[in-house]
Formats: sequence, structure tokens, C-alpha cells
Amino acid sequence: MRQIPIAKPLIGDEEINAVIEVLKSGMLASGKEVEAFEREFAEYLGAKYGIATCNGTTALDVALKALKIKEGDEVITTPFTFIASANSILFQGAKPVFADIDPKTFNLDPDDVLEKINNKTRAILVVHLYGQPADMKAFKEIAEDYKLYLIEDCAQAHGAEFEGQKVGTFGDIAAFSFYPTKNMTTGEGGIVVTNNEELARRAELLINHGQTKKYLHEELGYNLRMTNIAAAIGRIQLKKLDEWNAKRIENAKLLTEGIGKIKGLTPPYVDPRVKHVFHQYVIRVEDGFPLNRDELAQKLRGRGIGTGIHYPMPVHWQPLYQKLGYSKECCPNAVEASKKVLSLPVHPAVSKEDIAYIIQTLKDLSS
Repeated sequence: MRQIPIAKPLIGDEEINAVIEVLKSGMLASGKEVEAFEREFAEYLGAKYGIATCNGTTALDVALKALKIKEGDEVITTPFTFIASANSILFQGAKPVFADIDPKTFNLDPDDVLEKINNKTRAILVVHLYGQPADMKAFKEIAEDYKLYLIEDCAQAHGAEFEGQKVGTFGDIAAFSFYPTKNMTTGEGGIVVTNNEELARRAELLINHGQTKKYLHEELGYNLRMTNIAAAIGRIQLKKLDEWNAKRIENAKLLTEGIGKIKGLTPPYVDPRVKHVFHQYVIRVEDGFPLNRDELAQKLRGRGIGTGIHYPMPVHWQPLYQKLGYSKECCPNAVEASKKVLSLPVHPAVSKEDIAYIIQTLKDLSS
């Protein structure tokens, strides 16, 4: 039986040889490879500063700490994302405030964000979900009008663009993840990106024990550094990112051409202003389809097609947030999406033959 995984990290000889060179050098911890990766990734985005960290969650945490978000502050974000986005706000002692999503893009709805702003609001944390940029024109205007920080969670959007500008360069500060399933990887890793020199300096202190020079510690910091091994992988992966994104976009186009003809399945909507890089290809399984979402996922897996549910429960419904007193009544679009979304394979290792097989299988299951 054909096997098509939902995700597949692509590691070739170039990455392996780069790691071997680092191992041979003996310089395994943070050093020149990390410095080069920080510089190259920032340049790729068109940003001034990149500060590499050990994973995407620490990148978010450092971004908020650099902004001095603190107890008593509120940060508006989406409930339809991986939990790290909201948890990074909790790490500061601040309160995540959830605004609903646009049911077409699954991204944060600017109109609902406006409804949630009050005198405690310090920032908006926007997530570019599945590789599709959020409406950064609207969010920049809101942030400027209300004098709020704008934070971008770009964990799923490496190389994505809004009106020709790469995400990660719109807000005050941004965070990326390089987990193995992302559009590019360092194994584990993350990076904080900003055009603000003071925020960059604070982030550099925060990831390295608050150290300005060896054994001189200016403030409380942490050990969140990336290794040279991870950075060596990332430098090679970055060179391949645009090619891989182009393959994801082409795969998504082919999937949409086929799935759009199947009653009861809604392919992803793409905002005409954006470059969507399809970290995930997410369909909605509507009530008109003969199987519900979970039944369809099970049938597809039985035929060798990997699936994912991103995400089966909105953040404010999670046990942690229920213990914190969050109501289940807000954000109905996010709740509805969590019941309908299904991710299908779209990564660069998916072939045209794989896509034809996925589409035919869905057609077979629709009748």
C-alpha cells in the first residue's frame, strides 16, 4: 500500500556533512555557525536582527520578555493555534485574551480584536496559521491607533508574505520555530527577529544568562542558546526553503483543483494579498460529506494517507485554561473550526502521483 506521511523532514547529504564539520571542529555549543545563521535568516526576511534560541516556544517567551510584558498586562491572541502561543503570555504572568478567528483563513479576526481592547491591553500576538499570513495591514493599523505592541508568531510561516513583504518584519518583534515538521528545520530551534536594536539587545541578554561579556551579568537571563550543530543544519535548510515552499504551493494547487470538485469538502481559502506557504494543507469536512471529520481521517489512514487535526480543541477549552477560569462560550468560529478541520499531506516529498491518489481516495469515500 502507498504510504504518504503527513510530514517528512528533508535531510540530505549537505546537512549531514555540515553537522560532521561542526563535530570535527569541536565547537559544538553556540558560536560562529549560530552567528552566521542568525545573520542569514534575518537577511532572508529583510530584518535587521536575529537571535537564535533552542526552540520556538523559547523564542516566543523571549520576545514577550524583551517587550517587558508583565503581570497585570493583557495580550490579545487567537485560541485556534498550538498552545505555546497563549502559554508564552502566561509565562510573563500576563493574561491571554482570546479573540475569534476568520472562518475562511482561520487567522485572528481584526474586528473581534478591536472588541477585546481595554486599558490593560499591551499587545496583540498574531499567529500566521498554517503558513497563511494574517491581515497585517489591519493589525498594524490597530497597534498604531491604540499604541500596542505587535508580536508575530511565525512558527508555521517561513517565507510567507503579505503584500510582498515577508512575515516577521511587520511587528515590533517576531518568533519562528524550526521544529522538524516545519517548512525548514534545525532539528529543534527557534529565532527571535526584530528591527529594533534595543529589543534585540534585550533578547541577546535573555538567552545567555543576562551576560554582556564573560562572567558579567547585567540582568536575569536564561540558557536558551541554539547550538552550532542546529545552526549548521539551518544554514543549509534556509538555502532550500524557497524551492521547498514552491513545491508546497504547487502541491496545494493540485490538491485544491481536485478537492474543490468533491461535495462536502472545502479546500483552503487563500487571501489574494498573501503568499501562503502551506505548512499545513487544511480542508474543512462539512456536514454534507457522508463521513464526519474523524471518520474520514481514520479511513484515509487506513489507506496509507497520513492526516492531522490542527487543532482538535481551541486553547480556551484546554483543561489548563478551564482551570484558569476561561469561558467556553467565546470564539464560536474557532470552536466550529476545531470540529471540521483536517490536514492532508502537502510537504515537498509528496509527488504528483501521491496527490492523484489522495484525490481519488477522497472521491471514493465521498460516494
